[in-house]
Parts: sequence; C-alpha cells; structure tokens
Amino acid sequence: MNNTHAVKLLLLAAMTSVAACNSQSSSQEAGADSTKVPAFAVNSIDSTIKPCDDFDEFANGNWKKNNPIPSTESRWGAFNVLDKENKEVRLKGIIAEITAMTDLKKGTEEQQIADYYRSFLDTATIEKLGISPLQPYLDKINAVKSLEEWSKVSGELQKFGVPTFAAFYVDADARNSSMNALYAYQDGLSLGERSYYDRTDSNTVNVRNEFVKHVDTMFAMAGWTDKNPGKTLLAFETKLAKLQLTNVQRRDPVKTYNKAPFSELKTLAPQFDWDGYASAQDIKKTDTIIIEDKAYLKNAGTLLKATPLETLKLYARWRLLSDFAGFLPKKFDDANFHFYGTVMRGQKEQKKRDERAIRSTDGNMGMPLGKVFVKKYFPEDSKQKVSEMIENVRKVYGERIDKLTWMSDSTKQMAHKKLASFTYKIGYPDKWKDYSSINIQPGTLIENVIAANLYRNDEAVKKIGKPVDKKEWLMTPQTVNAYYNPTNNEVVFPAGILQPPFFNPNADDAINYGGIIAVIGHEFTHGFDDQGSQFDAEGNLKNWWTAADRANFDKLTGKYAQYFGGIEALPGFSINGQLTLGENVADLGGLTLAYYALVKSLEGKPEPAPIDGYNWKQRFFLGWAQVWHANTTDPALRQQIQTDPHSPARYRINGPLPHMKEFQEAWGCTGGKMTLPDSARVVIW
Repeated sequence: MNNTHAVKLLLLAAMTSVAACNSQSSSQEAGADSTKVPAFAVNSIDSTIKPCDDFDEFANGNWKKNNPIPSTESRWGAFNVLDKENKEVRLKGIIAEITAMTDLKKGTEEQQIADYYRSFLDTATIEKLGISPLQPYLDKINAVKSLEEWSKVSGELQKFGVPTFAAFYVDADARNSSMNALYAYQDGLSLGERSYYDRTDSNTVNVRNEFVKHVDTMFAMAGWTDKNPGKTLLAFETKLAKLQLTNVQRRDPVKTYNKAPFSELKTLAPQFDWDGYASAQDIKKTDTIIIEDKAYLKNAGTLLKATPLETLKLYARWRLLSDFAGFLPKKFDDANFHFYGTVMRGQKEQKKRDERAIRSTDGNMGMPLGKVFVKKYFPEDSKQKVSEMIENVRKVYGERIDKLTWMSDSTKQMAHKKLASFTYKIGYPDKWKDYSSINIQPGTLIENVIAANLYRNDEAVKKIGKPVDKKEWLMTPQTVNAYYNPTNNEVVFPAGILQPPFFNPNADDAINYGGIIAVIGHEFTHGFDDQGSQFDAEGNLKNWWTAADRANFDKLTGKYAQYFGGIEALPGFSINGQLTLGENVADLGGLTLAYYALVKSLEGKPEPAPIDGYNWKQRFFLGWAQVWHANTTDPALRQQIQTDPHSPARYRINGPLPHMKEFQEAWGCTGGKMTLPDSARVVIW
C-alpha cells in the first residue's frame, strides 16, 4: 500500500504496498490447526468507549492497554507481531536446522544461509577487524583529488548500496511497460526527507542537533580528526535537501517521468562524471535514461562544484561508515542505533543479536529462506481460497464501476478493461532465483553484505533494455505485506500475510472480509488511486480518462486529501493529506469493495447468527480494526508523518469509516465523531 522506488541499489520496481507497520500474534503454523487463534478476541474491546465516538479505542482499547510497545520496537501492532513470529520463530527454526547441517557444499543455499548467519553472530571477529573491512574503500575516497574522481568512487560505492546525491535504479519503462529502463532519482539525505532539514519545531530541531552529535561521535570512534564533521555534513545536506522535490511532488508519475538521452545528464550536470559513475556500477551502455527531476540534477551539479572537495570526501566517508555501522564493532552499532533507533523512532533498546542475525540473513538471503518457509508453513489450498477471494473482489469492483454517477460510459469502459487485465500472484514465485554466485564466507560479515548487494546490482544492470520478467517477485514469501505493481498491473500477496489475523480459515466470513479481503480490495484500488489511475490496462503511463471524468475524480480525491490533512496526529504534526492520498483512497476503496463482496456472498442465504454479541456487519468492521490495531512511539509517529505515504494506523481505522454509511448503519450511529453529514462524505469507488 505504498508507492516507493527501491532505494540505494540499482534494483527494484515502483510498487504500492499495504503496510507501514503493525500485527496480531499466532503461534500456529499456517498449515496447522488454527482454531486456537480467535477470529476476533472480544477482550480487545474497551466497552467504555462508544463505537460511534472512537472506533479504534472501542475495538482495540483493551488490546492497546495490554500490549505496550516492546522496548525493542517503535510500533507494535498486527503487522509487527506476525512479522516477528515469521522471522524470530519460523525463520529461526529454519536457520537452526540449516546451521546444524554438516559438510555444506560451497555455493549451496544452505551454505550461504549458514555462513551469513554465523558471520553476523561472530562478534569476536567483528570486534577484532574494527573498520578494516571498509579500509579499501576509505583509501579510495581519501585518494580522490578531483570532482571527476569523486564521481567514479561514488559510483563504486553506489554499486553496493552506499548512497550519494543521486542514484540509478532499473524498472519497467512507465511508458513502455514491457521493457526495462534506467532511471535517475534524488538521494543522499541522512535524515531521509527534506522536511527534516527545514522544519523549525522543537522536535525536528532536536533531531538535527542530535544528528550533529552522532556524526561527531562516529568520526571520533573511527579515529578521524575532521573538525566539526557533524556541522559540515548537516550544512551540506541542508543545501542538498533544499534542491530536492518534496515527497508529495515525487508522487506525480507524469512530472517525474522525463526520458532523455543518457548524454543529457552531462548537459544538466557537467560537473559530475556521469560516464565514470555509471561505468563504476557496470552500466556499460544505455542510450536513454528516465530522470525524476532535471532541475534537481542541474542545481545539484552546481552545488557539487561549489562545495569544497574535502567536504564531498567527508560526505562519502560518512555515508560509507553510517551504512555499514550495524555490521561494525559494538560501539559503532550502538551509536548508530541510538540515533536512528532511539532519537528518530523512539526505540529504547536494540533487538538481541541472534534476532538481528535472523533479520539480516532474511534481508540478504530472503528468497532461499522463503523457499523453505513456504514448504513448511504455507498450505497449497490457501492459494485457491485467495484466488477465489480476488475474483469476488474483481466482480464487485466491476459492479461498483457501473454504478458510478461521476464517471462517463466511455471512461467506465476503459476502467473495466483495466480491471479485467489485473493479474495476481499468491504465496511464492513459480521460479526461484539462482543465488549460487554470491560468495558468502564465515567470519566476513561486511564482505558478505557487499557480496549480496553486488549480486543485486548485477541482476539489475543485466535488465537494462531487456524485456520485463512479469513473473518476478519484489517481496519474499515470508513478508507480511502485499503490493500493487502499476507497470505490471498486478496484485501480489506473499504467504507471510495469508495468516491470522489477516486470513484465518477458521474465522467467520465477516472477520476475513474485513481483514484479508479488504487488503485485496486495497491493492485493487491502488490501480485506480490518484497515481495508479494514470496507468492503463497494459501498465503504461497513459491517460484513459475524459477530461471531465478526471476533473470529477480530482475533485473527490482533493476533498479526501483535505479531510485527512485536517487530522492532527500529534501537536504540530498533521497528516499530510496529499502524501497519504493514494493509501487513504485504497483503504476506503478496499473497505467498500470488501463490504459489498460480503453482502454478495450472503445473497440467498440465511442471516448469519451474531457471534459474541455482534452481528455480521459489526464484525466486518471489527475485522478491519483488528488488522490495524497498534501502539506507536511519538518519535516514530513524527517520522511516519514526515516520510511515509501511509497514514498512522489509528487513522487507517478511524479515517475512512465516517465516510461509509455502512459503518454508521452497522453500529446505529446517529451522531458522534465517527459520523459525517452527507455533504462531507466522500465516495469514490
């Protein structure tokens, strides 16, 4: 439920995913008896709160009181708990089985998994080596004597994931979706988003002050004697940030699609050696490139020229040190966590080393682990069940399109064409990638991380100018998430999310429709949100709307963005209605589609009996609330509001419901904060 480009590496496609973060615990294997997992735990409900006043607190109040945020987390909810179970229970067991094997053959997935995991746990070697594994790259940075040389070294670092002011990635050409193309986009901010560099509220100012201290600490621990490195870096990145698009501007797929000859990069920013930068990433030849923002590259080139070379070298050393801090000795690791974990997100302590080892192994060996995961934990009949759900949602969506009063028949015809063209993937890939070329060895953690990143870079580079592999997966099977890929016009549901509370085979239909089917509807709606609606049935960025219909759509979505923009999640931090528009539209659409799919499923059948005192209509909305129940630290909430296209979990529950008469009818709302007058209600799909 999120529209993102892959960051740092020449790698992934733009996609729209379900989650920011959240989850509900289940200790059951997916293929096992899940009757012990309640469809909805009524002890989560706080009956002192009226559902028409605050549905999140009513449905989840007691759950939130009884499930405080663990000290190792910045938020805790349905996605988080299931993710923890998948990784720290199920993957832990898989890795334990693999590491117990003997005489593992070099290059096998078992050898790679075992040696990567062991290398992360080998703290004695990590402490002994210090920062020496980074020294060859530090030597290259220190030897730089010109901006041209800095460009080439930046490309070499980018090749294994270390960012600089701009980055390349490979994805389907948005206007020719069957072919892969090279893209260039803005990058390089240590704080992640430009608002962190210009907001004047006390919390953001404190983040900047802490960043300066953090950089100074890291440099001192590395034995580097630069004077005031933190202030130098903050000053440089602040100048860079002012040149960048906002994350709202970056959501415009038309304005950020600027196809040009590769040689135009040299015209825009001749100060930077683009050929050397590309060659260092093994990009030998490409005639064209799709540029996110030409003005940024032009202005950034001017900034680089005006910046002292020693500052640029300091910036490169910092990005290298910071990116690998979590794999360095404990003092670096702890300092890195203090800033990015505690200051930025409010986490009180790091996860245990073995838990982090599992997550790091999953991050770099995710697909080989996923192969074992689905064999053990994903029943094949779930594929058929989810396929049937998807087709039910598709049918209801078609009926909803036919009933729209704001859309003309000609545009409806094109909408039906796109809907019919939706494809989907469930569970896991049909074909698994070959990881055997990745050189993983014991006792070489940083080299192992670099090797995995170089594999991904090589994989991406080979795609440039080649046909898109429509069968490729952009998430591992164990991921607790789902996504819509606009250029493939596909929805994808990994095995990881097809478990309670999202999908519980033993739950009543109302709970599942409010859970997994609303998630399916959410992903379908991404094909018709403010971004996805600009891609046609073939996945091309191409207008298929009449001007009047687009104006009607923009009026509705604009009203919805304004509504969310009026919600203050924390003092001084309101939801950005434009940034979160796609996700908010998808939530509203997903809920609507799931509700009417449930209604359709009950046609000709007896009215379902109430369960735990709640009728099927009420339980549908309880199912939705259960999926998004969460507690979040204030720092993480501030970070999410500034950087994340998803609204905070609380407002994914309470935000769309006042716009649904179905909710008010289910709960008998005649007033309260969860109701809106007809004039204020937004109905899009």
